[in-house]
Amino acid sequence: MTSDYRPRPIPATALKELRLLDDAGRPALPYPDDEGGAPLRCCLRRSRVGERIALVSYAPLRRWAAETGADPGAYDEQGPVFVHAEDCAGPDPHATGHAFANSGALRVFRRYDSRGHIVGGRLLKVPEDGGNAAFDRALTEAFADPGTALVHVRAVEHGCYLYRVDRP
Repeated sequence: MTSDYRPRPIPATALKELRLLDDAGRPALPYPDDEGGAPLRCCLRRSRVGERIALVSYAPLRRWAAETGADPGAYDEQGPVFVHAEDCAGPDPHATGHAFANSGALRVFRRYDSRGHIVGGRLLKVPEDGGNAAFDRALTEAFADPGTALVHVRAVEHGCYLYRVDRP
């Protein structure tokens, strides 16, 4: 990654819990990925054919609030995310660019304050070049507001949480 903005995968401790029982109280149901291409939130890359993955319900803001003492109230939400069914190495430390920046994809940069309340957002259509500069601009804009504590990057197509970015 060439910018100051670091996408954060789902933390290892949360992954261990989610692989047993997800944030909706359901057991994870691992399966071999026959198609590949699922956006894995544990390592911030697409799945490969044959990898064992699971689709689990995850409450990223709730878990962040538990770490920080925030109270997101009605802004707490949970949704589906793909993860490896077993431990993985996490994101490639040598990867460059922003995760899941597929050309033409629509991404939302949702800003939260220190209470965990939504304080703004921005829609971005990922440009042909993969969007590194566009992602950096959107994150710079988000963190220009001193009230922004963190940003969730989400896929518009399914509304899914992709990853969190903290203030640099």
